[in-house]
This record gives sequence, C-alpha cells and structure tokens, in this order.
Amino acid sequence: MNAWLDEALARVAADATALRAVFPAVGRRVGRGPSDVPGRTVDDVARVRLLEAAPGAAAELPGLYRYGDNDEKRAVLHALSGAPGEVDGSDLLLDALRTNDTRLVAAAMGEYAARRLDDAAYRHGVLKCVFMGIPLAGVAGLDRRTDEELRRMLRSFAAERTAAGREVPADLRTLLNEQDG
Repeated sequence: MNAWLDEALARVAADATALRAVFPAVGRRVGRGPSDVPGRTVDDVARVRLLEAAPGAAAELPGLYRYGDNDEKRAVLHALSGAPGEVDGSDLLLDALRTNDTRLVAAAMGEYAARRLDDAAYRHGVLKCVFMGIPLAGVAGLDRRTDEELRRMLRSFAAERTAAGREVPADLRTLLNEQDG
C-alpha cells in the first residue's frame, strides 16, 4: 500500500475539504498506469477511494470536477456510480458528454448515467459513444434503457455510415442484430 495514500485517506476521512488539496496530487503520488480495475488507471482507483472515504464528499464533487484536470474529472465521474442516491451529479455527466475526450465520455456513461439521465440525455450519450468509437460494452444500462427511439437513432447512424461507404462499428451491428432478433 502507498503510505501517501494511507495518509490522504485518513485526512479526507476526518475532513472532506481535504480532498481539495490531495485530489490534484494523486497522479504524482500513486502513479498513472493501468490498474486491476478494467478501464481505470491507478490514479482513478485512488481518487475514487478518497471520495468514498470522505464523509460529505458529495458537496465537494462539483468543485473537484469543475477545477480538476481531465484525470480528476474522470475520477469524479467514476465515483458517481457508487454515490448515494441523493447525490445529483447529472450536470457533471452532461458536461462530460459535451466534451470530445473519449475517456470522459466513457466515464460519464457508467451506472450513474443509466440510473439518473433522462431518456433524451441517455440516448445522446449512447450515440456519442458510438460516434466516438467508445465500446458499447462500457455503456451501463443498455439492456434496460434501450427504447424504440434509441434503436431508431442507432439504425439511422448505421445506415448513414453504410451509405457513405464507412464501416459500421462491430459492437453496434451486434447490438442492432440482438435487438432485431
């Protein structure tokens, strides 16, 4: 275990506002390489642990996201999926879905998005993932959130790609075949 992380966990457990100081330092202190958690880096995992350890972290999330770099924003988005139901991070998700950073868009489409985004925003997120080449396997809730409008949008996207002589992503073809079958 990283001694710095142990100390940081103790600090934020005592005072959630300590997140403001330790959150930006995580990458330098624990590293930025791959972790054992699929799709997450070591610093993602450490930041999520810090957020989970801090009572009252929900109040800090908007500031950590707003003032953080993209790595910090991604960790906030990952943490939302484990956040209590009363935490409203919908604005953070919508902001991430307006970016062109595939890592932020992918993180935004986690379980929290599947639970909290309205139908139109969820559909937009799924279509943005397809358009950006983000694997649909990482989009939470497709099995329960796919409706006829999303199917129509995805079919239209696939038809446009085909008409333009461009490849339709394999996971999109698979999803459409499953839905039509």
